[in-house]
Order: sequence, then structure tokens, then C-alpha cells
Amino acid sequence: MAKIRTEKIEMRNVNHPSKVSRVDADMYNAMKRAFLKILPRTPPGLTADEVREAVLAYLPDDLYPGGNKAAWWTKAVQLDLEAKGLVVRAKTKPLRLRRA
Repeated sequence: MAKIRTEKIEMRNVNHPSKVSRVDADMYNAMKRAFLKILPRTPPGLTADEVREAVLAYLPDDLYPGGNKAAWWTKAVQLDLEAKGLVVRAKTKPLRLRRA
């Protein structure tokens, strides 16, 4: 059985700025679209739990069937978007996120 090649995209991590990971572009872009769609621009923003729950409604079922793997991708895309300056975190407990 031949393995299907997928396009890759570079993803960064705000906690490890020099590290770059190459991930599936379709999975990344779908999560990024969902993430930015649900994240407010104004404080107080959303908690990580609220983000994980809210993005599920906007993820394509062919990539995330039943929300499978969405938790990992939510966190990974969050860290990448923070590294790129598109998302900011509030210094609150619990942590809250909003669009820059």
C-alpha cells in the first residue's frame, strides 16, 4: 500500500523559539482557521478549555473525525500563533487567550 504524501508547513513554539517542526499543512490550516474564528480580540479572552471546546464546531470532519487529535493540534497551533504574534495570552489564572 503506497503512503500518501502530504504537504508540510513549518510550525514554531513560543516556548522554544529556535525550534521549528514540520507538520501536516491541511491539519494545521484547518485548526488555525477554527482557532482564529472563535478567539475574541478583546479581553478577557478564552481559557484553553474553552478554546478546545469551541474549535470543534469549525473543524472539518474528514481531518478531525469526532474531534480526534483536536486537543493536541489546538495547543500546537496556539503556541505557533503566539510565536508569530497573532495570539496573546493574559497573565491570569487560568490562562486566557485572545487575538492580537
